[in-house]
Amino acid sequence: MDFDPDPHDETFRAQARTWLRTHLDTHHTRRSWERTLGRAGWIGLSWPEDGYGNRRATLTQQVVWAEEYARSQAPPRSGHIGENLLAPTLLTHGTQAQKSRFLPPIARGEELWCQGYSEPGAGSDLASLRTTAVRDSPTSYRVTGQKIWTSLAHEADWCFVLARTDPTSHRHHGLTFLLVPMDQPGRIEVRPIRQLTGTSEFNEVFFDGATALAEHVVGGEGNGWRVAMSLLGFERGVSTLAQQIGFVNELAEVVRTALATGAADDPVLRARLVTQWAELRAMRWNALGTLGDTTDPAAPSVAKLLWAHWHQRLGELAMQVRGAAGAAGPADWSPTAPYELDPLQHLFLFSRADTIYGGSDEIQRTIIAERVLGLPKEPRGTKG
Repeated sequence: MDFDPDPHDETFRAQARTWLRTHLDTHHTRRSWERTLGRAGWIGLSWPEDGYGNRRATLTQQVVWAEEYARSQAPPRSGHIGENLLAPTLLTHGTQAQKSRFLPPIARGEELWCQGYSEPGAGSDLASLRTTAVRDSPTSYRVTGQKIWTSLAHEADWCFVLARTDPTSHRHHGLTFLLVPMDQPGRIEVRPIRQLTGTSEFNEVFFDGATALAEHVVGGEGNGWRVAMSLLGFERGVSTLAQQIGFVNELAEVVRTALATGAADDPVLRARLVTQWAELRAMRWNALGTLGDTTDPAAPSVAKLLWAHWHQRLGELAMQVRGAAGAAGPADWSPTAPYELDPLQHLFLFSRADTIYGGSDEIQRTIIAERVLGLPKEPRGTKG
């Protein structure tokens, strides 16, 4: 089920590989790397429209770029939320003025975005959110509330926020999708969340009367739920295949470690390594089979359940092949480096969250049960 080789795609692959090899030799910060990608036209390949400083690529070329990027072990992207989530949403629901204002800076790698959805009491159950946006003038709203698990908020220039604009509304009614600038001292506070890995990719974000312009409402006031659900549909696709290339690299490291430690001589561990390899191949075939299909409501949930559990098991296996040495850090403790992890330890600890973020397992199974199997909806608690 792999794509058949195409001469144009192979030429594109050679160009991508050469460019990555050449430009990865130079040190970049994450923000400068985004600008480097933008100057070379590598941002916005999947957008259904061009003319915003991006260049379009075929579906197979998008797969080629994603695979080569992952294979090159290029830096994690800071701009993927703007490129892969907000941009397709604006192209679907935004006005021409909104597209003209926000898409070119994304394509140039100049403006970074974060996603203001989850809240302390509304994570997987997004319809329970309590952040409000009050119209305080004909041209603006005041946004007040708290968001949590906000990836890259400490780097972002803008946040797309789902907020309640109708105070009398309930559940998914009366919500609005707003674009909010993050540079509002005293009105927006970002607090990093320290994770098991010792790093802080996620954040809490507090809005205290932050300003959002009425012209930056996407899809119209009160239509936020429809826009938000449309956006979530963009979270799968080509990026899934790139993620799997990363998994290939991680699995290869686990196998190398198993050979080095002698753990591969254990027939049980050896069988688990083979199972991980076979399951990863099956996930690739599933991703290729559903690529470009937006009509299957179960595909995103099935893919999430598959990769999240596979990745957690790989993390557990990584510690098993390490043996007792897996409990010791790669460096002695010091005041400047109190929490050092090697790559396999980081894999194990970070993967514990795989079944929670991006929609918990329980939510994914509920989606499959209700939208695909037609089972009765879960009972909802009554208001008040």
